[in-house]
Amino acid sequence: MLSDRRGIGNLFPLVLKGGIKKMKISKLAEILEIEYRGDDFNAKRINTIKEASREEITFLENEKFIKELKHSKAGAVFIKKELLSYLPANCTALITDNPYLSMAYASEFFAKKIVQTEGKDAVIGKNCTIAKNVYLGKNSKIADNVTILSGVYVGDNVTIEEGSVIYPNVTIYNDTVIGKRCFIQAGAVLGSDGFGYAHTDDGKHIKIYHSGNVVLEDDVEVGANSTIDRAVFGTTLIKSGTKIDNLVQIAHNCELDQNCIIVAQAGISGSSKLGRNVIMGGQSATAGHLQIGDFATIAARGGVTKSLEGKKTYGGFPIMIHKDWLKLQAKISKFFKGKK
Repeated sequence: MLSDRRGIGNLFPLVLKGGIKKMKISKLAEILEIEYRGDDFNAKRINTIKEASREEITFLENEKFIKELKHSKAGAVFIKKELLSYLPANCTALITDNPYLSMAYASEFFAKKIVQTEGKDAVIGKNCTIAKNVYLGKNSKIADNVTILSGVYVGDNVTIEEGSVIYPNVTIYNDTVIGKRCFIQAGAVLGSDGFGYAHTDDGKHIKIYHSGNVVLEDDVEVGANSTIDRAVFGTTLIKSGTKIDNLVQIAHNCELDQNCIIVAQAGISGSSKLGRNVIMGGQSATAGHLQIGDFATIAARGGVTKSLEGKKTYGGFPIMIHKDWLKLQAKISKFFKGKK
């Protein structure tokens, strides 16, 4: 399947420019060299099983989502042949041995333009300070009393609400939403593509083009050189009052509830959800697709490999209750002292 760019043919220049608004299911199946069964229609984009509409495509990679598929409104699904019986009525099947890989190839065809050349110039509110060498993309909206310092890039369709301050050399990708009274420190990046790839049998890594966005609610602060990745589909969400230190990585589709504290060099893997007032100490990190309950604390360098209850303090790797981890370290220390 598409072992190189030749399979895309004359469509590839359009893909690079984000020029494909819709694509026939039959044409997509032809390009990907897979079979389709069902209605042929113009697909607008790819979306999750839960969120996909009649004009969108989704994919079933993991059988644990079969129950969700039964209720999906998606018009078409990348699906393995042996799972066709679970397909909803009036849903077109895109039959493939590797639905995730097929989705990755298809994501390129629906990628948005990197830079819009058409549309309205950015709208700037009252009493704003916009320094020299600031780029403002098409259809972006800057509310009153916003400060944007030199070297900032603001992409297309970005919203920055009242009273926010954007420090030098910040990069704000397309479709990002920044709430009121947010502070984005120098060098931060909001809305970059997440680190998402599908893998071929011969070991090649196929990029998944991310079509979601990043939303910061009111009173959020993002430290210098931190990165918050856009969602694959939907939104990476940072809720009001959350404070993020320098050099923090927050991956695609994460959700941080209100008033979290994320300390320097912490890393949060994709699709993880933090409850309100969660604290993550310096250099702590999570695996992906897990949840941390309200008011939990992760001590510095803690490695979170599973979902955790709230209102407790955790530490170590593998993660455990912090006081138990301290006791374990004391026993290990005594053991090695006894060996001398």
